[in-house]
Amino acid sequence: MINETMQTSGTVNAAGNVPSHVMLLSADSITGDEVCNLQDEKLGKIQNIMLDTGEGKIRYAVLSAGGFLGMGDRLFAVPWKALKLDAENKRFLLDADAERIKNAPGFDKDNWPNMADASWNSSVESYYAR
Repeated sequence: MINETMQTSGTVNAAGNVPSHVMLLSADSITGDEVCNLQDEKLGKIQNIMLDTGEGKIRYAVLSAGGFLGMGDRLFAVPWKALKLDAENKRFLLDADAERIKNAPGFDKDNWPNMADASWNSSVESYYAR
């Protein structure tokens, strides 16, 4: 889905120019994209993103993983900075093995955590810190 709305533009510098190395993606274009680890194992798919409106940036990608045919999936808030875009393969990469995701702090679709809670943020950020 990445290619649907991929733009090779980005932030505007003081002179009003946009660096060509920055890529802009719509939220819809990454929803459903696969997340793989560095060993090319599929970890899950991006189901949603969480915006930090105070900071003006994406804070988390909500990863759906662990189920079968969409049933029994658990959700995991993965810090956005832990993901790397693999545009060539139309996916994202996460430096974590499948077992680490399986044991990550997760939640189900009907019971989301309070992502504005500082202690929750701290525990998730430290879990994925490398």
